[in-house]
Amino acid sequence: MTGGTDGPGEAHEADSGHDRPVRADARRNLDLLLKAALEVFATSGVDAPVREIAEKAGVGVGTLYRHFPQRSDLIKAVVRNEMDACADAAITLAAEHGPGEALSRWMQRFADFIMAKRGLAAALHSGNPAYEALPVYFDERMIPALQGLLDRAVAAGAARGDVDASELLRAGAQLSNLGQGDDPAVTRRMIALLVDGLRYGAGVKG
Repeated sequence: MTGGTDGPGEAHEADSGHDRPVRADARRNLDLLLKAALEVFATSGVDAPVREIAEKAGVGVGTLYRHFPQRSDLIKAVVRNEMDACADAAITLAAEHGPGEALSRWMQRFADFIMAKRGLAAALHSGNPAYEALPVYFDERMIPALQGLLDRAVAAGAARGDVDASELLRAGAQLSNLGQGDDPAVTRRMIALLVDGLRYGAGVKG
């Protein structure tokens, strides 16, 4: 498995350079591979042997190559899958918590996402064209997810109205990506302080 051309998203598998929908009976294997790859990349780096990933997922190496012919296909799918999970969490949190609490919890979830992909940073910033579309996908998924939570919090008087989602995402990402040696608890505290700052001037009409 080597670096290369664009691969699938989390719901597709590579097929001669084209994406095709994953069969329902292959969905479980795909989910297992993405979860295993994220864990292995976090501990062993993106150059970890593919056999280690396959063994952790409980599937054969052939199954891994069938879904992800190149390493870049797997890395991109892992990142997209984590983006989707983080963005989708906004819907769940909005349904289970009040506006201010939902916003706070999602920002912590976003920090976890940023910290989890630190191990992929070298690959993602390598200049490989396989990853060129990921920043656009990030914006398409994350900005609307956060903006919805932020709008609800502003309407409820739980957040100030002069901050938009893209600004808050950048601030959260910078705080979460300060250094690989940082204690995650410290990062979460900084994110909590950031969100707490959104309450300053909340509900005040300009």
